[in-house]
Amino acid sequence: MAVCAKGLDRILFSTRLFQNLRLRNERSISTSLCRLAPDEKPTKFTPPPKPVVMDKTLTAESLRKFLSPEFIPPRQRTDPFKFYMERIDMIRRRKVLTIPEFYVGSILAVTMADINASGKINRFVGICTQRSGKGLGATFILRNIIDSQGVEICYDMYSPRIQKIDLLRFEKRLDDNLMYLRDALPEYSTVDQDMKPEPFSLTGEVPLNDLKVKMLPKPWSKRWERPKFNIQGIRFDLSMSEKKMEHAQKWAKPWDEYDMLKEYDTSKLEQEILSEVQQEMSKQG
Repeated sequence: MAVCAKGLDRILFSTRLFQNLRLRNERSISTSLCRLAPDEKPTKFTPPPKPVVMDKTLTAESLRKFLSPEFIPPRQRTDPFKFYMERIDMIRRRKVLTIPEFYVGSILAVTMADINASGKINRFVGICTQRSGKGLGATFILRNIIDSQGVEICYDMYSPRIQKIDLLRFEKRLDDNLMYLRDALPEYSTVDQDMKPEPFSLTGEVPLNDLKVKMLPKPWSKRWERPKFNIQGIRFDLSMSEKKMEHAQKWAKPWDEYDMLKEYDTSKLEQEILSEVQQEMSKQG
């Protein structure tokens, strides 16, 4: 019993000591606050910022949310199951062939199987002047000047003959169609065949090249000055007079912007298709 009483005394002594220390701390804090000036406010304690944890599971391709335009079906009265079956084949092809994100105005190098070429492989470098088609019928055109002659090749994007697509320069232009380069000076279509890939950001905005080309003397393949083309990348002031430009405005159709049948809202559809494509691409082939 004596041993138990001594242990109890030690516990009571330690608790009293802890209470005394607590009271001293509270008194010191209260006195420090009283010493402050009447207009002065006590500074609040701010905890240190938390370290930023980067998700290392994200791949370089998943940093920018991009959906290739051929995945969006056209607006027509057809069974959407057809486009769903095409998307399955497109995703299977993309698991085998890496198709980079590119726009009209980007410079690409396409390596394609060709039985008539030496080594059975043909590699062509050029600037993308047009993207068209939906689903498996998606195409893109590359243009380059070789031996002072304009050369254009139209590729089927999901063709099994394409072995590799390299993105050499990542950018876009003022227009979604650069077919007017056929009537422009050759220097705007000339690309070095031995061009090396240029670095670009995977998270930032797409670089915009606001270059405006100078045209060759008329006649042109099309009347690019007419408002229906809505061309922004041509210096018309260097090749046409003000009188001819005013004459071209007669073919303007200002009511086209109110035509609801030409364009439709695809934002919700794009989100659904993008999530579907990302889920299928993340699966092991």
